[in-house]
Amino acid sequence: MATSTLEPQTSSTTTNANAGKYLTFVLGHESYGISVLKVREIIRLMDITSVPQMPPYVKGVINLRGKVVPIVDLRIKFGLAHAESSERTCIVVVQVRTLSGGSAFMGFIVDGVEEVTNFASNEIEPTPDFGSKLDTDYILGMAKIRGKVKTLLDIDRLLTSETLEQLTQAAQAA
Repeated sequence: MATSTLEPQTSSTTTNANAGKYLTFVLGHESYGISVLKVREIIRLMDITSVPQMPPYVKGVINLRGKVVPIVDLRIKFGLAHAESSERTCIVVVQVRTLSGGSAFMGFIVDGVEEVTNFASNEIEPTPDFGSKLDTDYILGMAKIRGKVKTLLDIDRLLTSETLEQLTQAAQAA
């Protein structure tokens, strides 16, 4: 009886394109990573001004040195259980692409930042097939390091373009 190994049916260029440096952070008991090229700064949690008629995961906006920055709670966006903020809870400010082709700043609330890690192409697996009903376009791949798996996120695809446009308009109006 012949045995077979489980081999992903994807090209290596997809994985190679995702190799590089990532800022890793924690939400609950899971680790995630975003490209360090997208990260502008990491700040302590601060007062957030709410904006009406936003999705529940949009906490509002902050004034960051004269710029109004929309804030998204990734715990709520990912459907994780509520957790109280701790001294490690922070906001990761990133630069994302807008529908118009420009860019905007956005902050993501995370439970804590881990480290900046360089992932080689052989440490990144393609996103598993979770079924056709789940939207996984915002997942670049799964990085394996020191016996753990970290989900690598495409921060530009994390929010729908409609939500991103709403946030950009709300920040400009504030």
